[in-house]
Amino acid sequence: MPTPASLVIRDFLSHQQPAQTDFLQALVQVPSDNPSGDCAPHAARAQTLLEALGFAVRAYPVPQKLVGACGMRSATNLIVRHVFGAGTGPVIALNAHGDVVPPGAGWTHDPYGGEIVQDAEHGPVMFGRGVAVSKSDFATYTWALLALREAERQGASFDGTVELHFTYDEETGGEIGPKYLLDAGLSAPDFALSAGFSYGITSAHNGCLHVEVTVHGKQAHAAMPHTGVDALEAATHILRALYDFRAALAQTHSATPGIDTPGLNVGLISGGINTNVVPDTVNFRVDRRMIPEEAGHDAEHELRTLIETAAAERPGITVDVRRIMLAQPLAQLPGAEILIDALRAHAQAAFNTEIPVQGVPLYTDARHYTHRGIPTVLYGAGPRTLMEARGHNTDENLRLNDLYGATRVVALTLADLLAAKSATSARG
Repeated sequence: MPTPASLVIRDFLSHQQPAQTDFLQALVQVPSDNPSGDCAPHAARAQTLLEALGFAVRAYPVPQKLVGACGMRSATNLIVRHVFGAGTGPVIALNAHGDVVPPGAGWTHDPYGGEIVQDAEHGPVMFGRGVAVSKSDFATYTWALLALREAERQGASFDGTVELHFTYDEETGGEIGPKYLLDAGLSAPDFALSAGFSYGITSAHNGCLHVEVTVHGKQAHAAMPHTGVDALEAATHILRALYDFRAALAQTHSATPGIDTPGLNVGLISGGINTNVVPDTVNFRVDRRMIPEEAGHDAEHELRTLIETAAAERPGITVDVRRIMLAQPLAQLPGAEILIDALRAHAQAAFNTEIPVQGVPLYTDARHYTHRGIPTVLYGAGPRTLMEARGHNTDENLRLNDLYGATRVVALTLADLLAAKSATSARG
């Protein structure tokens, strides 16, 4: 009589913890900072490690023109595909990104060392840039698939397909990562699971619009300012309109737990020629955050109209508004509850705590799956918050027990969704 799949999965993952740790450590030790965005070497290392585990890996180098348009130097996307049974059940994609923000100064651990420190409260903790966001989920998803493969070898019956999508441009928007794979027809999953944290399931997140505003006036000698058109004075007027709009946005609240209001921030400004010259040009950049309820709302048109209207109130001024980046919000799609229910049940058992389903105010490349109508949630290895993991901060770290627990949760969730008796209905 075959051993129940859940017991095989648990036993396999328990014995594989040293190998899984070594795999993650090896990934942390290869820099993949974005910028500068030279990420192909990391993908090559990941491919070598995956092939050593017995996986067939398909590597898709992104054309240099597309890479350059994202401000990067190189990127290679990886897909591992394993078909269980007849392959008529659901196709489930597991996506994590290998590009990371640069480490910056102030670390007390080598950001590329993968150093492991024993913590009295949390057990072993690994340090390194990207160890939590999100090289950890290369390891989570790889070992979850390995565990299912072992359960199948020991007699478990699954039906469907699991794909690992390892991509390299989340820090610049995901346009040449998940979006590239989907647009090129290289994958068409029924469900997607993206990198996340262990103590909560992310079902929605904010969107983000970045625009650059250039205000044009006319230079003149500061002794005769009336002969020029002051671009900085006009920019101040436009900024006042933007900050008034920010106050209005703060009156709208999302119904999604974990997300509050839409937001607006002016984070960069430059202009002028010299102290004694009427400034002819001022540039500034605006960050506009959209809540999930604004999915489909034309926030860019709204922002352009506000800026152009304010500029028109200053004679002699012209203004250009250029989109830098647009990431639409991620909203929960019908069908996502299949993922959520299974993940939540297994996570509550694994971590012996309530697992909330919530939104987050940042944005991720998971949105590219939902924009294709693919039910998608975020779940993976890590503590309760990004701050605890020190993601995008000095001494980024991962509690390895969270990695092991999250891997078990993902593996058991996949086993539920691919159970042969229910796989066909799950796909519908």
